[in-house]
Amino acid sequence: MRVIAGSARSLRLKTPEGMDTRPTTDRIKETLFNMLQPYLSGAVFIDLFSGSGGIGIEALSRGARHAYFVENNRNALACITQNLQFTRFTDRATVIRQDVTVALQGIHEKEADIIFMDPPYGCGYEKQVLQMLKNIPYVTKHTRIIIEASSDNDFSWLEDAGYQLVKEKRYKTNKHVFCQKIEKK
Repeated sequence: MRVIAGSARSLRLKTPEGMDTRPTTDRIKETLFNMLQPYLSGAVFIDLFSGSGGIGIEALSRGARHAYFVENNRNALACITQNLQFTRFTDRATVIRQDVTVALQGIHEKEADIIFMDPPYGCGYEKQVLQMLKNIPYVTKHTRIIIEASSDNDFSWLEDAGYQLVKEKRYKTNKHVFCQKIEKK
C-alpha cells in the first residue's frame, strides 16, 4: 500500500499484520480520491475505523489541513503512528485511541468537511455511527460522509435516518456510499 498522490506521493505505508483490518486497495483509493479531490484543500478530514491510516494520510498528502484518525486496535494504532511519522504528517494529525462512538464526542472542530468510515463489514456500525453524527455540531449539511461497505450492504434506510444518498460507487466486492445530512426545516 502506498500514498497515491500529493506531497507524500509514492511513499509505502505499513499495514497491520493479521486479519483485523482490510486496507483499501491502491486502485480503489485512487478512484475515491479522484472524486474527493475538489474538496480536500484545507479540509478537516475524519478517518473512522482507521486501520493503517492510509485514507487519512492520503487526504493529508492531497491538501487536507488536519486529519483525525480514530482506531482502538493496538496494532493498527502503532501502524498509524509509524505511517504518520514516515510521511511527516504528525503535526497535522490527531490520533484517537477510542471506540468510534466515544471518540466522536472528543473532536472539537467548527465543521468537519469529510468523514470517512470503513467499519467491520456486517456488524451494523454504519447505522450506529450515522445516528451519533446527526447530533454532533461539527457535522453539517455540507459535511461529506463516505462509508466503505460490502457491495451487498443495503443503504435504503439512509433517508429514514436523516441522510441523503448523494452517490454510490461500486467495485467488485465493496462500494463507497456518499451521503450528507438532510437539512432540518
